[in-house]
Amino acid sequence: MGLALRTAGLAVTAPRAVGVHLRFEALPDRLRAWVDATLGAPVVSWEEQVGGMSPGCATRVVAADGTRAFVKAVGNQLNPDSPTLFRREIDVLHLIGENPLWASLRASYDDGDWVALLLEDVPGGHPDLADDADMEALLDATERLTDVLGRVRPPRATATTIAQPGLIDARARYRAWSTALDHLAEIPDDLLPAKVRRHPARLHRLVALLQEGDTHLSHWDVRVDNLLRPEPGRIVFVDWGAAAVAPPWTDPLLARFERVEDPWFDESVARSPVLAEAGEDRVTGFLVAFGLALAWQSTLQREDVGLPTLNEFRRTQAQRALHAAARRLG
Repeated sequence: MGLALRTAGLAVTAPRAVGVHLRFEALPDRLRAWVDATLGAPVVSWEEQVGGMSPGCATRVVAADGTRAFVKAVGNQLNPDSPTLFRREIDVLHLIGENPLWASLRASYDDGDWVALLLEDVPGGHPDLADDADMEALLDATERLTDVLGRVRPPRATATTIAQPGLIDARARYRAWSTALDHLAEIPDDLLPAKVRRHPARLHRLVALLQEGDTHLSHWDVRVDNLLRPEPGRIVFVDWGAAAVAPPWTDPLLARFERVEDPWFDESVARSPVLAEAGEDRVTGFLVAFGLALAWQSTLQREDVGLPTLNEFRRTQAQRALHAAARRLG
């Protein structure tokens, strides 16, 4: 799929979600002992990673025999919801097995309080999605990911509990997002453009479209924080904590979201077979529902335990989605 030349004004991309991670040496002794035992040699060096919103450990480790791995771990006291995301990721990685498109699971740990994953260490950093070559690689990888996941028979999406995280039911989540349509007056003007605010009936029609069509297994959190570029032309997907039963157009849409502010987004959507089949109104409906839900949540002043940067992240993403929706509604 050809892309336009590098879009003027786009800066080099960096992780949009920058949480405050626990350092590897601060993990409980029993967890670090598990890592050593699983690797077969003690960890002798490590490198902390940035990006993502989990308050837990996110660390590349090297054992005494040269074995490398990636460790992510979180406990209930850091954030009560994060262990559920980790348990979902473990279940999904067992379900989908190994593939060059994602980092494989080497082992997992769960003592009821702390949950940890030991993953394949994928070299390289995040791609620069302002660069056309990296973006083209992502779009190609996402098409292949959508095809592979479409052949996996996922368990039925369930209500999330600590004991059984299940898969997210995207349609249920879309219905939850739609409640923000009843709170337009509470969303500040800097997040919600007037062009979007003054057409509530149209917004309801667009958001209702998200309930239609087929669903299958989806990563459902494709963004630069959850992507690695081990070599030019190759993209690896990480962090499956938000995996969902969702429409097949969801991941291809999210892959393009890094450039949602730019008309390139609209042109790329039109060129994508799966998004063209979904239809322009459904894409706009997703941006409206996603943006309104984040914008309204950002006004609730609730405490995000261990996640001090999360609310600003909500505001930023809401503003991006809703201003793009305004452009498309125009």
